[in-house]
Amino acid sequence: MNLHEKALAVKAIVLDIDGVLTPGQIGYGAGSGEEIKFFHVRDGHGIKMAMRAGLKVGILSGRSSGANRRRAEELSLSFCYEGAKDKGAALTQLLSENGLSAEECLYVGDDLVDIPAMRKVGVAVAVADGVSELDQCCHWRTKLPGGHGAVREVIEWLLKEQGKWEALIARYIS
Repeated sequence: MNLHEKALAVKAIVLDIDGVLTPGQIGYGAGSGEEIKFFHVRDGHGIKMAMRAGLKVGILSGRSSGANRRRAEELSLSFCYEGAKDKGAALTQLLSENGLSAEECLYVGDDLVDIPAMRKVGVAVAVADGVSELDQCCHWRTKLPGGHGAVREVIEWLLKEQGKWEALIARYIS
């Protein structure tokens, strides 16, 4: 099956957070010690467009964080799995709980911990600045680095492959 055919089967987008939805930096607020993360606004809009197109979109993160949960809530994500030290096992749970097959998922990752999940899914994508070891299991790499619009790049590609992009942007350009 070629990449276009694999893209047509995708019903859900599974995203790592640190290094994919964020640039991978973690800060702590003065005094409160609350975790601070920065998310790219175009990634968020792309996620909303994907969900309008009927796709499930959610996160699978190795870390638990209030910032992760807040972003997931703001975007009304389809699922939010945190604290997943074994992402392969967590993906299996995600699939079961959401009525999905691995072939129906696209996964975006940036680091070694993402490899077990990336090896299972129908379409595996590494962000541009992800570790080189991902080349052995990803179908392609983004041009943009994590936290700088890479997720939007993936979503645009997927929606174009699925023939949904033009209808989604018509509301903005017509």
